Amino acid sequence: MPHQYIVVEGPIGVGKTHLVKRLADSFSATLLLEQPENNPFLEKFYLNPQQSALPTQLSFLMQRVKLSKSLQQDDLFSTMQIADFMVEKDRLFAQITLDDDELALYNMVYDNLTMDHRTPDLVIYLQASLPVLKSRVSQRGIGYEQRIEDAYLKRLADGYADFFHYYEDSALLIVNAEQIDLVNSEQDYQNLLEQISHIQSGRQYYNPLPVKGS
Repeated sequence: MPHQYIVVEGPIGVGKTHLVKRLADSFSATLLLEQPENNPFLEKFYLNPQQSALPTQLSFLMQRVKLSKSLQQDDLFSTMQIADFMVEKDRLFAQITLDDDELALYNMVYDNLTMDHRTPDLVIYLQASLPVLKSRVSQRGIGYEQRIEDAYLKRLADGYADFFHYYEDSALLIVNAEQIDLVNSEQDYQNLLEQISHIQSGRQYYNPLPVKGS
């Protein structure tokens, strides 16, 4: 692999965490995972988004920056790191959930905390339609996620699409994850793995069909 630091990104339910776990196992890499269960405001956000958006987002920002810094410290001891988040996506969520005054405050904190964060060598951006995202969120059965409104999930998916339309900071592989099963299909995973292993720079697209009989 030509890349030392790989990030898998995409909207809620698209399959980021499962993929990074498989990649870390395949490449014997250090695994860095978000920990939404450790955000004390997240469940409150889904109950009352307007009231809890700012503390929820600031809590996520602090967690993501801390995890990112721990990754940089581990850099001396590991040949590869793989994460299921990038710090830049925190601002994407903030722009969707915060009002103007809250966003101004958030941006001041964000700019101060992220001055020295590390940029990935490769970002794998997983895409899927709203019905697929809803189905996968439902299947994984996390209680507070069942309150996610369609409108919020759509704004999030659209926000990701817009963000990566302009993204140029690292190599980028855009994957249509609509019809592939990276959880249960070994062939689907191996086909994606081959794509990942060959991308070196620039922007590439992977639009696979499901493997019959997998």
